[in-house]
Amino acid sequence: MGNSNHRVYELKSTFATLPNYLTLLRIILVPFFVAFLLKHKPVEAFLVFLLAGLTDLLDGLIARLWHQRSIAGLWLDPLADKLLLFSSFFLLSFPDYAFPNSIPWRVFWVVLIRDLLISAGAGILILLKKKKNFPPTLIGKTSTVCQVLTVIFVLFFNFINQPVSQLSWLYDLTIMATIISGLQYIWIGFRALISN
Repeated sequence: MGNSNHRVYELKSTFATLPNYLTLLRIILVPFFVAFLLKHKPVEAFLVFLLAGLTDLLDGLIARLWHQRSIAGLWLDPLADKLLLFSSFFLLSFPDYAFPNSIPWRVFWVVLIRDLLISAGAGILILLKKKKNFPPTLIGKTSTVCQVLTVIFVLFFNFINQPVSQLSWLYDLTIMATIISGLQYIWIGFRALISN
């Protein structure tokens, strides 16, 4: 009980924290990333994605070390991550914008469907007041790492203009991790739904 109160106390109600500003910067970088891909500028797109990833690492690190976790950050941070990853997977699935390497559409659809199912389930649990927060699981984090690595490798090899057929193993790993994490979250949501 004491630990629970301590966690609530640590969540700041104010938006004005450095981690939140870094998260906002990541959201602002998304249109630039998209524009660079649409304009066939793989170098700039790769660098912007790396910068956005750096803001993601920093905001989490600062929030923990400086005790600047906030209510806004709990919602804003995953939103920024999804915007960046969704736009990445979507555009990099088009050979016209991702050359010479593009992400297979099957990877995009698996990632999208999992996120839609999780979002819908979370919305239902919140409406029914069965669950208020949804901390990521180890498998969920592993899935995100696989997705990020997929984007980074595709962007990097497009940056150096090098076609790589061996990326298929990473695509399959990302699909597997995404499906397993999705099933785990569905199970967690189902247990919360049937609990008293």
